[in-house]
Amino acid sequence: MKEVLERGFCLPEAYHNALEALNEIGEISDCPDYNQKQKELSMTMYVEEALTEPMISSLFIGGFEELEQYRQEMLDGILDFRIGHGWDYTYHSRMQEQYSFLISELKRNKDSRRAVIDIRDWKKDITSTSPACLQNMQFFIRNNKLHLKVLMRSNDATEATFMNAFAFIMFQKKIADELGVAVGSYVHRANSFHCYEKDFKMLEGYVKAIKEKKLNDISYNYVGYFDEMMQESLPNIKLKIEQVRAGLN
Repeated sequence: MKEVLERGFCLPEAYHNALEALNEIGEISDCPDYNQKQKELSMTMYVEEALTEPMISSLFIGGFEELEQYRQEMLDGILDFRIGHGWDYTYHSRMQEQYSFLISELKRNKDSRRAVIDIRDWKKDITSTSPACLQNMQFFIRNNKLHLKVLMRSNDATEATFMNAFAFIMFQKKIADELGVAVGSYVHRANSFHCYEKDFKMLEGYVKAIKEKKLNDISYNYVGYFDEMMQESLPNIKLKIEQVRAGLN
């Protein structure tokens, strides 16, 4: 497999560079689990300043409501009630179990290299039909900034990567705020960074936009713009979640 490192000062820049690399040098291989081919490589995506604007790419499936719901799923566990009702876990449930350790470790030693939370539960995931794609998250405080490094075993470049990365950065900010430090860099490592054959045209369309347009034309500021639209979606999300919960009863 090819190994690639893409950089960006902000999240959309790094993400767009990663999409270009996948489209141009990703290798075609069989994906029998999904009865189609895929384009794949190993990707490390480095964001120099995780909260630098613009933070929002326009090149992802969904919009402000979908992104806000996913943020709430990750940080607030709004779908944790589905565990035991078709779901074995949520990222939030596994992250929350280790949250107190994470905070206490970083308070114990600001220079720690032990602030790691494991999302993969090998005893459960080896028999699961949907094992966790997110494997672990490691946090470092250096020069009074909180840096986050994430490892994914598998990551769908067109349908998941941006929303994953954004939500993980929001979790990074939550930790930094609690510790009273600034947010630093973000590293998103995907051992299998891929696009399924059904989405090849989508990937090509994204890359065409990246090549033909300036970054500011295919991205948005989060603070003061996209976050306000996300807030407007709260009633719709609440209703949707209530409907899901009612359907389980």
